Amino acid sequence: MEIRCLGEGIGAQITGVDVTTLDDAGFGKIYRAWLDHNVVCVRGQKLTPAQFLAYSRRFGRLVPHASKTTQHPEHPEITMLGVNKFNPDGTLNNKIYRRGATNFHTDGNFEEEPYKATQLHCLAVPSRGGDTYFASMYTAYDLLPARLKQTLEGKFGVYIYGGRRKEYNPLLTQADFDARKPVRHPILGTHRETGRRVLYFDSVKISHIEGMSAEDSDALIEELTGCMTPHGAQYTHKWQVGDIVIWDNRCSYHQAAGDYPPEEERIHWRVSIKEAPASH
Repeated sequence: MEIRCLGEGIGAQITGVDVTTLDDAGFGKIYRAWLDHNVVCVRGQKLTPAQFLAYSRRFGRLVPHASKTTQHPEHPEITMLGVNKFNPDGTLNNKIYRRGATNFHTDGNFEEEPYKATQLHCLAVPSRGGDTYFASMYTAYDLLPARLKQTLEGKFGVYIYGGRRKEYNPLLTQADFDARKPVRHPILGTHRETGRRVLYFDSVKISHIEGMSAEDSDALIEELTGCMTPHGAQYTHKWQVGDIVIWDNRCSYHQAAGDYPPEEERIHWRVSIKEAPASH
């Protein structure tokens, strides 16, 4: 097994390993690299859905994503990214094509228990474009001006699927979208495994900042959006078929480029991972 840093303080590549035959010691090295680098890519894997799920469960508890309309037909924990991106009339469905490309964000913060991690297995890549960008919440926190840290300490962000626009997203069923309630998370958080402070923030799904007027909340959200991607804490992943990439939603932001030729395929299996039960 070889572990190599890829980005600026974030991102690592692992080669020379078959994730289907990993013993506990080998998996422990991958898990440690993941905690150290926020985002880890294991190259050159060819997995069945069952093998992908088995490997993913080593990181925590798998949960079906809210977007039930793109679930794998036989494995509900797997979301199919990039499939069915054309409407019946042949027009491009931008909700599928540009999924995840609106802005930097973190997955699952619209739930009471956010996602610990998201993991993707790459099945098809386009001839150009289609990268995924990552940035570190640790560095975003470290570089926050002192006045912002003072303002934000003890403040909660309120999140809901649809964010401030509150617009229905067809990736969810209408009933599920209507049933979702706002949830709150501290904006200045602490990673439960590393103990490091983070700027836990998402300009896409945040509704408002608790305890502030709408005007002040919107202004602060705009300011924080500009603090999410500081220099020295970014990594751009260029996908290869067979990649397995896992990122830590507790300490990293990500964004899809949304720029590949629409007539070409860019397909991934995705799983959403929460903390394992305490008995694990």
